[in-house]
Amino acid sequence: MLGNMGNMAGMMKKVQKLQAEMAKLQEELKSRTIEVSTGGGAVKVVVNGEKRIQSIKIAPNAVDPEDVEMLEDLVTAAVNEAMTKVDDMMASEMGKLTGGLNLPPGMF
Repeated sequence: MLGNMGNMAGMMKKVQKLQAEMAKLQEELKSRTIEVSTGGGAVKVVVNGEKRIQSIKIAPNAVDPEDVEMLEDLVTAAVNEAMTKVDDMMASEMGKLTGGLNLPPGMF
């Protein structure tokens, strides 16, 4: 029975170490940026790891007063793609740290 307690204590230390490593990685990832462009470079969006838009650049030739809807669609597509790429980056980096463990959301 004591052997199981020792295993549990060892497991708890591993979990605590993993939590600390994950917190450190999350902080590091917040400073990373993702850049996405749509419309052949007409719209560029830069988002950080906290999903905060850092910048949006719109090429002058993308601004057509007769077709504002197209520009709105390009901006929407770029922002959505950037957010998806941030999620993918976070999942990939966390997966490397956890060794592919499928941990429930909010566990760490």
